[in-house]
Amino acid sequence: MPNVSNAGTEMTESVAFTKSVLERVNSSQDVKKLNKEELHQLTEELRSEIIRVCSLGGGHLASSLGAVELTVALHSLYNSKVDRLVFDVGHQTYGHKIITGRKDQIDSVRKHDGLAGFTTTSESEDDALTVGHASTSIAAAFGMALARDAQGEDYGVVAVIGDGSLTGGLALAALNQIGDVKPKMTIIVNDNEMSISENVGALNGYFSSLQVQPWFQNAEKTGRRQLWQPIAEFGSRAKHSIRRFFDPASANPFHAMGLRYVGPIDGHDLDQLTYYLKHIRELDGPTMLHIVTKKGKGYKIAESDPKYWHGPPKFDADKPVKKGKGYSWSNAFGDAACQLAEENERLWMLTPAMSIGSGLVGYSERFPKRYLDVGIAEDVCVTTAAGLALQGEKPVVAIYSTFLQRGYDQVIHDVCIENLDVVFAIDRAGLVGGDGATHQGVFDVSFMRAIPNMSIAVPKDSKEQRSMLKKALEMGGPKAIRWPRGGVEAPPEAPVTDWDEIEWGSWEILKEGSSAYVLACGLTIDYALEATKDLPHIGVVNARFVKPLDTAMLLELARTAKAFITVEDHARDGGLGSAVVEALVDNDVFVPTRRLGIPNVFVPHGDTALQHEELGYGVRGIRQALDELSLLHGLSKLQVQD
Repeated sequence: MPNVSNAGTEMTESVAFTKSVLERVNSSQDVKKLNKEELHQLTEELRSEIIRVCSLGGGHLASSLGAVELTVALHSLYNSKVDRLVFDVGHQTYGHKIITGRKDQIDSVRKHDGLAGFTTTSESEDDALTVGHASTSIAAAFGMALARDAQGEDYGVVAVIGDGSLTGGLALAALNQIGDVKPKMTIIVNDNEMSISENVGALNGYFSSLQVQPWFQNAEKTGRRQLWQPIAEFGSRAKHSIRRFFDPASANPFHAMGLRYVGPIDGHDLDQLTYYLKHIRELDGPTMLHIVTKKGKGYKIAESDPKYWHGPPKFDADKPVKKGKGYSWSNAFGDAACQLAEENERLWMLTPAMSIGSGLVGYSERFPKRYLDVGIAEDVCVTTAAGLALQGEKPVVAIYSTFLQRGYDQVIHDVCIENLDVVFAIDRAGLVGGDGATHQGVFDVSFMRAIPNMSIAVPKDSKEQRSMLKKALEMGGPKAIRWPRGGVEAPPEAPVTDWDEIEWGSWEILKEGSSAYVLACGLTIDYALEATKDLPHIGVVNARFVKPLDTAMLLELARTAKAFITVEDHARDGGLGSAVVEALVDNDVFVPTRRLGIPNVFVPHGDTALQHEELGYGVRGIRQALDELSLLHGLSKLQVQD
């Protein structure tokens, strides 16, 4: 284990382990065999192990540290192979994975062919739900409770929701249903005041207001005395008394939904957590337990900056230091947004809890009146942008590709039908590495291309990115610009007036060819240029607009081309390759075309460059396609047959 005391770990610096408890724990059943002192030691060993694992390869550090006591308490009371412990998002579950028989594999978390970074049902029967997107736990747990009751079973169902997930409409709508049906289940609100960025919204304000009230400050000391008898034995009068104690203002929104509400309590007090969970488990109907935790708990540097340490790259556990991540596509977008906002007083930036990831921290500080973070509510983000556009403003929705899926109806219904001036700045487009199948941004072109009025652009570099953003705002109408996760060369400093002018819908020939062309977009352009550098007869085109295609250039190239190869970091079905084939067919032109991209599969977490090659659209994949078409030597199969 790392010498975490040197890093300021307040909870482990005074503990000297004489015999490891963690070595004896491989399941919930093993946790139940531990005495009180051993349970406390287990939390310390888990915390040290999480720090060690994340230091080696990066990962979700702060969230998992904040949920250590909760994890131990749950596994001391429940059997996760039978009872359903449903964690929201799942980046708080490294401790859960370690406890449930995966500690020997935990070093592989988020790595190629290793453990997933989130709970995954195909990985372990201890994982109740495959997760990655926020706010799903309560609805899924509700369904599990309904199934249990319909089948006459008697297992526990617990939803653990935190890191801002309660700001999502899906979670709130599920609570409304639960309050009506009233199944027996426990909902734990892990309130750490953070998602990746700070939580926002009225509900977060409600939780924050609780924490500054004098009665809350005394709750930790007096709460156990108030619940000295098992909660299940209380009469209705006592229940109402306790409700008034915990919520003297009688303004708890969850009461109005029909939920029993208990808390807030200290989520790092293992004894208190176990006490409450034990008694709540016996109650009929749904109970919400509100716990207050600190993201990064026990690792002072993570506590002081939970944004950075939410998911840091690898670091020295004994002497942790923040590392610069270099200039990224997100940085380039944020810089361009600030420059454009200086020129356009109607420009707005909206994001669903992705201010850091989308590069908008600087914008939010410079233009706070034209910036809105709606929390984990993608549908609200898109429709709010529509409302702004209807009143003459120029909104840009900054959103990850994987999360845009959650606002799809609003893109169609609220933006595209009326052809509104909304720009979708789509970050993390393509494969995204360690976050895996739930986060791969590989469907946005397919589902956006089918929508009337929508346009889709894919820049090859940061210069094109900013020029496309400027042009999209000038033209109006629904526009989508997508770029990958990762680094990019910073564009040269220049005033907005000197940015390159791009004709919307135009392609660019990067390398002339005589017998065939590789039509590539985004990061695959570099693969295409590398694969064809020794092949003067193979041209390369920057097919930077997927909709509209540069049909005029495509048909002109088709007059002499013996074949086309399309390459994209996107699902093959419905992407650039499909658009090219459809355009050729619609114009009664036949040119042999090979489409390279992601086949109809969900891609797990892994090294992106390696996955590009494995999926056949890296350099080797392009060379293989050329070989199969007999184009490596300037001859096509059609010529050979002739």
